[in-house]
Amino acid sequence: MTNAPKVASTASQPKVRIDKWLQIARAFKTRSQATRACSLGRIRVNGVKAKPHRIVALEDRIEIEMRDDWKRVLVVAKIADKPVLKALAADLFIDESPSKPVADPMERLMRRKPVIREAGAGRPTKRDRRKLDQLRES
Repeated sequence: MTNAPKVASTASQPKVRIDKWLQIARAFKTRSQATRACSLGRIRVNGVKAKPHRIVALEDRIEIEMRDDWKRVLVVAKIADKPVLKALAADLFIDESPSKPVADPMERLMRRKPVIREAGAGRPTKRDRRKLDQLRES
């Protein structure tokens, strides 16, 4: 890859699981989120679905399927096995992602499940309470 630093030997590089590296690179907020994404098949390394225990290598191409029909493409530039500062996390990868599509608010609302409330479910209305009071009085 173009901007990736070259390393003479891979023996000096730490061995890091992909779920841990994704969390360190701030692609996911937590390691458990990264592990879940791997388990669900949303992470691909060099075109192959990756399990959470896969070891990351330099110049691996990682494709992440995001929630809103957007694929994030990261190329591993450095390997870190411990959390780094947010400013240094961007140095761990080269971002080759296409630009994020603008979210359509109506489409987002249409994806939600409709709220269905059964008749009589929930708290009684003021009208229902008055009817109940009338029944009790008679």
